[in-house]
Amino acid sequence: MEDTKVLDQIIDQTLDTVGQSREQIYQIEEQSRNELTALERELIEVRTKVAEVIDKTDQTQMYARLARSRLVEVSKAFNKFTNEEVRQAYEQANNYQVQLAVLKQEEIQLRDKRDQIERRLIGLKDTVMRAEQLAGQMSVVYKFLSSDIKQVTDVIEDAKEKQAFGLKIIEAQEEERKKLSREIHDGPAQMMANMMLRSELIERIYQEKGIAEALTEIRDLRKMVKNSLAEVRRIIYDLRPMALDDLGLIPTLTKYLKTFEEHNQVAVAFHHFGKDTRLPQEFEIALFRLVQESVQNAYKHAEPKEIQVKIEIKPNKVIMIIKDDGKGFDPSQKKEGSFGLIGMKERVNMLKGEMKIQSKVNVGTVVIIGVPLNSSK
Repeated sequence: MEDTKVLDQIIDQTLDTVGQSREQIYQIEEQSRNELTALERELIEVRTKVAEVIDKTDQTQMYARLARSRLVEVSKAFNKFTNEEVRQAYEQANNYQVQLAVLKQEEIQLRDKRDQIERRLIGLKDTVMRAEQLAGQMSVVYKFLSSDIKQVTDVIEDAKEKQAFGLKIIEAQEEERKKLSREIHDGPAQMMANMMLRSELIERIYQEKGIAEALTEIRDLRKMVKNSLAEVRRIIYDLRPMALDDLGLIPTLTKYLKTFEEHNQVAVAFHHFGKDTRLPQEFEIALFRLVQESVQNAYKHAEPKEIQVKIEIKPNKVIMIIKDDGKGFDPSQKKEGSFGLIGMKERVNMLKGEMKIQSKVNVGTVVIIGVPLNSSK
């Protein structure tokens, strides 16, 4: 009993230390991200200034050549020009030479500044990535120490598999959060930051170059808004397809598998039998996720040329078959990374259904799932 209390105290102290360290890592990551965003904005401004200086240098060089030509003309026929004209020719040629020297020096300084920012960006991106990875690992440790995973793992007989599966669930949750955070930061958030910069640029262009140039920039900005909106919708769809609530299982699967086929360049044949009726919400969500997990597993691990998905909705049962012609595996040999299949089995068990997996090396894999529809009644 005394040993148990000591162990509890050790775990509590460990949790406090891990929690504090995790918060510090979060702060470092957030500060680095803020600095990264500021530097990316500064880099855009410096690149714009470099382009402007180059344009101004080219224009000044043209004027300098004209001034030199004028000076040569005056020098050859010195007696034909007044003293004032001679003085102006010399001063104009000299002024343009001075301007060119100043512009070239400014261009050198701006290029140096641009290169310094780019080097700092590389270091900051590495810091953000390392902090993100470490924060995820610390979260896994913290949640594993503070969570009761008995309810999740009671159905798994082997003690080591229980622990590994529990950790894998937490890792998967953290990975999904990290992926979502990265997608929002690199996608919509980045696009919105760029749109802010473009809107400021439009105002400057309108003032300097007029309405025609500004309208061109506005059209480009409209495209950016459209792309950003499409990216937000894609992220939302990945989280939970809204068509599942509105249209039901079969239309959502049809749309998802068609999109999957187009994005991954893998042939997907989808067939459904029986009535296209609406099922209870928990069934539609679970069945959609089972198909989603099956085709993604096939694409990631089997390198198939074709994936076939068949679903039959009977009055009291749903039968799904997902078949691929990939490289297959030996079901008798347990391999690392099979937690996806364990998760699928858990989902099927929650629906009081059955799942069978048939696979042969270099032949392909067949996943057969049967779920009774009256189990929830």
